Amino acid sequence: MPAYEIEIILTRQLADCLSMPVFITDTIGNLIFYNEPAERILGTRFEDTGEMKVETWGTIFKQKDEEGKLLPPETLPLVRTLRDRYPYHKTFWIESLQGKSEKISVTSYPIIGRAGKFVGAVAIFWEAKDL
Repeated sequence: MPAYEIEIILTRQLADCLSMPVFITDTIGNLIFYNEPAERILGTRFEDTGEMKVETWGTIFKQKDEEGKLLPPETLPLVRTLRDRYPYHKTFWIESLQGKSEKISVTSYPIIGRAGKFVGAVAIFWEAKDL
């Protein structure tokens, strides 16, 4: 694992303790970590994939709208956060590596260090329930 800013290290430590699925990326969108609850939704263990370039994880996990059409990457909360350094939220369907579709809600936010430096982004997601 490359050396990361302390804010990334602490975010990863927190994510590892949470029961909610969490994605952590660097400033260009490379996947640094996802926790065990995220493994269940994504259909693969982080230990098996390790860190992934944005070009890889952006294509293997398929995000779809209510009609089953693939969502353009630029509409996804995490991509928008990486671009704008601002929090976003969206509900959509995701297809796991096992082909299982699940409706999820995703909230993403930037990781900004004490010095005001942008060091990465986080996406927290959970199964969406129709109320």
